[in-house]
Amino acid sequence: MQNDLEAEFLSDFEQNQNIAHKICRMYTTDQESHNDLFQEITIQLWKNYSKFRGEAKFSTWMYRVALNTAISLYRKSTRTLKTDDFSEVAFKISSVEYDDTEEKQLEALYKAIHQLNDIDKALIFLYLEDKPFHEIAETLGISNVNARVKMNRAKEKLKAILNP
Repeated sequence: MQNDLEAEFLSDFEQNQNIAHKICRMYTTDQESHNDLFQEITIQLWKNYSKFRGEAKFSTWMYRVALNTAISLYRKSTRTLKTDDFSEVAFKISSVEYDDTEEKQLEALYKAIHQLNDIDKALIFLYLEDKPFHEIAETLGISNVNARVKMNRAKEKLKAILNP
């Protein structure tokens, strides 16, 4: 039973691990912090995988867990990460490196996004991932209307940062 659950998790995670890398990129500014957050997201996903009921797509559930982990860790004033040992699982996951050689415009966009608050970052991230509003709302645990209103406000803030 445990081996089946572990194999299923590894398969789901490996297919979707770029989600975690993208969230790490959104919420961190250096490689060490990126790696720490990626590890913490992986731990939280593994710890909660037995609670995944399959009512939503794995990727939607992963977004929610990863974003909640990133937001809660980076809201702390000390901004230190406490990590748990997730034993052999870390060694069984084949890591796909996130491509950091993106264009200058993307760098400017990420720099601007880093200036947004945590919820606005999450909204913009999901929007950039082409998620429909009902999925954004479900991931963040808010109403569809609230997601649209918050998205418009976040876009305006981002425009103001990018075009002062």
